[in-house]
Amino acid sequence: MKESDMQLSIFDNDNFDNGEYLVDCFSAGSFCDDSERKALEHRYSNKLKITTKFNRQSVSYQLSKKDGLHSWLKYKEGFSADLVNTLLDEMQVKPNDIIMDPFMGSGTTALVCQMRGINCIGYDVMPISKVSINAKAAVLLYDIKEIEQLICDIDKLELPKKYSKETPFLTITKGAYPEYNAKFLHFIMEWIDATHYSSLAKNLLILCIINSLEQSSYTIKSGQYLGWDSRSPKIIAVNEARQAQGKALLPENKVRDNIANIKNAIGYELRRVLNDIKYIQNKSQTIDTANIAYVHNSVLYELPNLPSSILKGVITSPPYCNRYDYTRTYALELAFLGIDDNEIKKMRQQLLSCTVESRSKLEELRKYYQSINEIDRYNYINSTIQENKAFIEIINALKKRKENGDLNNNGILRMVEGYFTELAFIYAELYRICKDGATVAFVNDNVRYGGEVIPVDFLSCSFAEQFGFKVKCIYTLKQKKGNSSQQMAKYGRVALRKSITIWTK
Repeated sequence: MKESDMQLSIFDNDNFDNGEYLVDCFSAGSFCDDSERKALEHRYSNKLKITTKFNRQSVSYQLSKKDGLHSWLKYKEGFSADLVNTLLDEMQVKPNDIIMDPFMGSGTTALVCQMRGINCIGYDVMPISKVSINAKAAVLLYDIKEIEQLICDIDKLELPKKYSKETPFLTITKGAYPEYNAKFLHFIMEWIDATHYSSLAKNLLILCIINSLEQSSYTIKSGQYLGWDSRSPKIIAVNEARQAQGKALLPENKVRDNIANIKNAIGYELRRVLNDIKYIQNKSQTIDTANIAYVHNSVLYELPNLPSSILKGVITSPPYCNRYDYTRTYALELAFLGIDDNEIKKMRQQLLSCTVESRSKLEELRKYYQSINEIDRYNYINSTIQENKAFIEIINALKKRKENGDLNNNGILRMVEGYFTELAFIYAELYRICKDGATVAFVNDNVRYGGEVIPVDFLSCSFAEQFGFKVKCIYTLKQKKGNSSQQMAKYGRVALRKSITIWTK
């Protein structure tokens, strides 16, 4: 018996009835044809494994909040280091192998790999990722005395009484901070530029500032938007205008009891991070570090240039097809980094198509593949996508729902079509780049729009198989995802899976 056969999967099925996690009718009221989606359910139902070994905390930022290093950036869309370690074990990845994370985010996959001597390649278009990954990857390189001196110097910083400059803002972040915090943020950035500290220490400080912004502001990340405190000048002005017009005031809302003093918040973050650095450096003799190759760009335009058969595996979680706009969710952080409104609009289009404002990238991709003399590969991938019957059925169903007025935003159709088209290009390139025997793990959520259920996990598996992957299994969390209140009110409730799809080459 091979060693791999002796190992029990750490995602053992806990004897749940898979039928509870399947969908009987994908189209509310049988309004649209759902035969191809039902065929997918039949095709992959035997691959479905319900697990209690992981939960929503594992596939989100929740567990990482408790982890040293991984908690250096509050990145709600990330997954836990525990999940990455478990997947690496199941993939039987060894030191010096190469793992990829096409959507690097805060860098959890890369950092876990680095500490295990596994090389990692990754991409992201959000500049926050660059700051975070560079800061975390340098954990063994920091001069502890330098960081201690940095903390001391910041403790002594005093905002000049006549200082009038404020940190940059976007249209949607104007008035986000109390006056002192807005001024201190600009002041400390000027101070950083003038200091003698190393580039590593400066980048670490910037990450700590980024991690302090929300708690020092009148805002809170709330789904796809920023929620605002009613004590903010912005909401006060809105309520004054509403009162003058005889309209009802916006309800009182506190995003937190106390808006933090930004200087104190930065000092707290630096001290917390320093404790992690000391601990990890003390353990460094037992850590086999490896390389992290991070590229600040869209994975769509990087994968086509990589050589074939280099990856041992992929562990990632793409942006979900849930309309969340990360450029709005992280507007405070982007504004602080000097990204203006025009750059935000461009960045929004570079992201995987997951918002209603996303435009089709297909023609842009065609031109790109042509520019690198790979138009035949583009034609192959695009034609393969159009052969996916379930995908075509979903697009046709959304068109019918749009015509019937069932979509609350007509951009949903364009978003869904773009989302799966772009993912399919990525799946195709990953198949080429993976070695024989490689394993690919994608974390994703199923969604529902206009009464139409979109089985993201099964549909992705069907694309993956079209390009050559074999579906090993589809791990599904015991906790099912709900629907929006609007969907349930109009179409009833359908439980949606949150899954980790596992493919092999």
